[in-house]
Amino acid sequence: MKINILTDNRTSWFIHYGKILEQHLLNLGHDVIYVFDKHDLEKGDICFLLSCSRIIENNFLLLNKNNIVVHSSDLPHGKGFSPLQWQILEGTNEIVLTLLEATNEVDAGPIYFKHSILFEGHELYIELRDSLGLEIINMCLKYVNEYNQLEPVLQVGESTFYKKRTIFDDQIDPTKTIKELFNHFRIADNINHPLYFYLNGYKYLIKIEKDCKNL
Repeated sequence: MKINILTDNRTSWFIHYGKILEQHLLNLGHDVIYVFDKHDLEKGDICFLLSCSRIIENNFLLLNKNNIVVHSSDLPHGKGFSPLQWQILEGTNEIVLTLLEATNEVDAGPIYFKHSILFEGHELYIELRDSLGLEIINMCLKYVNEYNQLEPVLQVGESTFYKKRTIFDDQIDPTKTIKELFNHFRIADNINHPLYFYLNGYKYLIKIEKDCKNL
């Protein structure tokens, strides 16, 4: 099959995993291109829209027979932005990933199947992201391998939405305990979006990493 993979942000964390997916698909004998701009999409059978931050217009969706998104929530619950981070912050450790058909409406297309990732509660941002990236690869490969057997079903139930995270969502309350804040620490991107707090007229950045030397 002719397969496109699109990640519309050239600095996305997912690119490493997208390249792994590309290589797996090439090894299976498919004709694959990995692009970072929707204008570079080619006509084909499948387009995987992975870690895309913008809606893809219908004229681009029409280039391929199927356009596939993997969203990190149990749709229709949790549409929108950064569902993994919001759910971890809420205290959820079983994250459902939904593989669905892309439409012009955000996270609203028919669903092919769902997989779950079960975290133990200690994983930090890099570990969370790695598990997510690997599971997205597995789900995309399953979709390709079972392409002729899968039938999507329409979404049923009430939709909920997560808002886009901003710098204000990285602020923590210094009067709370570390235990109370731990899930916030877990979703913190130490490099691009470190947590911060204000105290005594100053702004402080705070970062966390796991010491694995004695494990």
